[in-house]
Amino acid sequence: MTRTEAARTGAAPPPDHSDSARVDGAVAGFRSRLRRRHGELLRRRRMRRGALIGLVVVPVTGGIVVAFAVPMFGSGTRNAAYQAAAGPGHGRGMSQVGAFDQATAGATADGILAHYYPGAQLGTAGPTTVRVRLTVYDNETLDVYSDSGLTVAGRRVVAGQAAHLTPTPDGGANVVVTIGCDGDVLWQGSTDDPWAHPADPGSDRPAAEHLKVCDGSSFRGALGVTQDNGHPATVNQLDVEDYLLGVVPAEMEADWADKGGAEALRAQAVAARSYALAEHRYPYAQTCDTTDCQMYPGTDKEDPRAADAVHSTAGQVLMRDGHILRTEYSAAPGGGQPIDIHTLEVGPTPAELESAPAAPEAPAGPAPAVPEQAVRGNSAIDVKYAESGGAAGPLGDPMGPESLLPGKVGTFRLYKGGVIIATPTLGAQIVDYARLLQIAPEVSQSAGEGAGVRAAAPGGTRTPGTAATPAPPPPPTGQDAATRPGPADAAGAPAATTGSPVDSSAAGVAAPDHTASVPGVTAPQQAPG
Repeated sequence: MTRTEAARTGAAPPPDHSDSARVDGAVAGFRSRLRRRHGELLRRRRMRRGALIGLVVVPVTGGIVVAFAVPMFGSGTRNAAYQAAAGPGHGRGMSQVGAFDQATAGATADGILAHYYPGAQLGTAGPTTVRVRLTVYDNETLDVYSDSGLTVAGRRVVAGQAAHLTPTPDGGANVVVTIGCDGDVLWQGSTDDPWAHPADPGSDRPAAEHLKVCDGSSFRGALGVTQDNGHPATVNQLDVEDYLLGVVPAEMEADWADKGGAEALRAQAVAARSYALAEHRYPYAQTCDTTDCQMYPGTDKEDPRAADAVHSTAGQVLMRDGHILRTEYSAAPGGGQPIDIHTLEVGPTPAELESAPAAPEAPAGPAPAVPEQAVRGNSAIDVKYAESGGAAGPLGDPMGPESLLPGKVGTFRLYKGGVIIATPTLGAQIVDYARLLQIAPEVSQSAGEGAGVRAAAPGGTRTPGTAATPAPPPPPTGQDAATRPGPADAAGAPAATTGSPVDSSAAGVAAPDHTASVPGVTAPQQAPG
């Protein structure tokens, strides 16, 4: 029975196995998943902003308590409403409130730590790095830029450009470089080094060199991607002292230093350093960015008073039997109680800590300002085009490079006689222009309506910070075409793209579509070679 016959009789129609139906199903499924991911990211970011702005989320290791953000009053005093709202915490190890009380009574940081962790020895850890899982960016492409530029996939990404990294199962990453966070695609490729490195890999670097997540926070050190049970995860790798610049003011009020509590901040720095270096939560990261571990919002809450506490205790850790102690602490009011340190876990010895891996040397030359076609030639679309007969076949000559489908669900390329669409589920399929316009109506935008970037997701929305399908700008001039670079030299050559279909979560693999609109809508112009 055909679908038409089924409609007449009222019977259930047979499944539609056509290419068009498979494209519809795949695109609808991808769009639904992307909308869910987008909504979840926004929900988590709103919760995080509420924690940092509207309310004070008093972080504790192994728990969380919420207090109204009420200012402190009087030198050497804590706000009673804050203390009452803080609740009991888990009560294990140092009480942050009790540490403040002891500091205002004249206790030193060493004395505070000795009170809460009796029998622990104070030791020194050399320079070392930590890796922090940034759970707020779980299941997201890493979209990153820096005001001083950065290095990714052996290439220099200059100021005004952004890199988009999506992890691959082999431990590498697919990389897309765009103008700004959501502009035209300049380059795409793959790499076995899934990290975006800052301009200078050293510690305590100025804010202009920090890496910034599009529509997100700023971070010291490097940002990278990996897969956690098949899902994308973002990791921040940085010097432990840089990490503490973000943790200490997120865990304890920095203005306690102005109220006689500077020694409490110093005790907090030692406890937080010990806790982080004793942690080993994941195969790819020691710790996380939430109160399940220690609150770490990147550079968002950095404060000079907390930085003084970190710098004045640099390298200091608490130990038991030569191993770094996992020093739990909480916001427990009422002073808290000392803990039996034998009930706390321990981590490595200071000698067993891993030092920072060497950052790759930045290439001498700037990133290309136009798409580099040398990396193409073996994509799923290229293979399908060759199978169809290439330029001598029914599709004829290409009318521009590959471009992204809405929501990054795949790629497409225009030809004189049709279109090839590629998605991870379908592989590469030949469709007509009308089919493409149903999926990506933005492609019909004429060059006369502007050369800016249009939103790629349905309903005028777009996944934050990711490359969108560009509206077609005017074709490059002959001079522009002549300035296109050839293959990258050996020092800066990226890994070539593979021939497998593009992953649905990738930040994209395509250069921008420098064409006008398609025949039947508005005839496109042949893009220069």
